[in-house]
Amino acid sequence: MKNIFEKSVTDEVIGRINQLTPETQPNWGKMNVGQMLAHCSVTYDYVYDPQHQDTKAKGLKKFLLRTLIKKGVCGEKPYPKNGRTAPQFLITDEKDFEKEKSKLIGYIKQTQAEGADSFDGKESHSFGVLTKQEWNNMFYKHLDHHLTQFGV
Repeated sequence: MKNIFEKSVTDEVIGRINQLTPETQPNWGKMNVGQMLAHCSVTYDYVYDPQHQDTKAKGLKKFLLRTLIKKGVCGEKPYPKNGRTAPQFLITDEKDFEKEKSKLIGYIKQTQAEGADSFDGKESHSFGVLTKQEWNNMFYKHLDHHLTQFGV
């Protein structure tokens, strides 16, 4: 899996995002391109946006996320097409393409600038403490999945 913390990979992902237009259509799924960009930002919202940082999973939800879902999200295996999305990641309202594109690119650049070591041992709101490799897999795999969905 490519390393999202490397500048060359970050530049490649941003280049793919820059190929999108407001008219780009998905190869599968229900989201339009603006919704997809907003959806991809949610993972970063939980890292960087203070209003999301106090929403850690608790109780049974925490147990299920960490025992059943974590491996699929943070592992090496690619996501299947039309997979199920957690409710907090569902984007159903219309989004401003340029605003969402700018926000996501900003998050990607910020993550790369902070570097892998700043994520090693950092706690995820859903999955608990993750290694830098698990953070990378989660970030890169999600972006690659949805950029592929939109043909870039």
